Amino acid sequence: MHVKAIQALLLLLLIALLASCGSARVKDGPPRSGSASIPELPEDAVPRREPRSRYGNGPVYEVFGQRYTVMDSSTGYKERGVASWYGKKFHGNLTAMREPYNMYAMTAAHKSLPLPTYVRVRNLRNNKSVVVRVNDRGPFVHNRVIDLSYSAALKLDMVGAGTSLVDVEAIDLDRPGADRPTRRTTAAPLPSPAPEAESGNRIYVQVGAFGSRDNAQRRLSRLRSGGIGTGFVLEDTSSSPTLYRVRIGPIKGVVQYDILVEELENLGILDPYLVTE
Repeated sequence: MHVKAIQALLLLLLIALLASCGSARVKDGPPRSGSASIPELPEDAVPRREPRSRYGNGPVYEVFGQRYTVMDSSTGYKERGVASWYGKKFHGNLTAMREPYNMYAMTAAHKSLPLPTYVRVRNLRNNKSVVVRVNDRGPFVHNRVIDLSYSAALKLDMVGAGTSLVDVEAIDLDRPGADRPTRRTTAAPLPSPAPEAESGNRIYVQVGAFGSRDNAQRRLSRLRSGGIGTGFVLEDTSSSPTLYRVRIGPIKGVVQYDILVEELENLGILDPYLVTE
């Protein structure tokens, strides 16, 4: 090959390499150590009546080939599942409501709640809770129900773990004594990488409640045939009539929960429900 041709080829390879370095994906995370931090944990979002946003409310939208339908109303919405959080990578970017994302504000992203909606999020691991304003869409990851701002995740003590099992409930502004903001006057703690297994609550996955013990035993046998050996039947005599609840656990954390949900889906069980004791 001619020398000039070789030089031209090397130049093209160098340009391609530089381009790939410049477009490298920026990793998400908390603020850099030593950069601007939160001197004081912020107040929770203050629920108030707001008009439905002109942006981000569908009624149907598509992301990564998946279609999502926006709820007509948030009234009565309750869900338990996995929360994640997003930080500096998106700080300053526009949310679905065309508001700049502020990782220090008490906000969140949800796939289908109307924008804006105020929700209370409780960490099932430690019972800490926050009120956030949903102004964005996401998280577009399987088996995730809500994506919290950095500050909200920090107040729930889930920054270190990255995810947590949570309870999410929409705030009804027509209810007397609606949720009020919570102020924390102590300095914001550093993110702790403590494992989720260090839990004050025992968390289980419920996969059925039956009026017949035989039906509950059949569901339990189905779990065992699928390799899920930690299931059991709980006889709930506080219900009338008595219910036989089929549960799995206790669950140690999100990783185990994700694996379990996939195993249940393979068995055709699509409605697992998190319960705590």
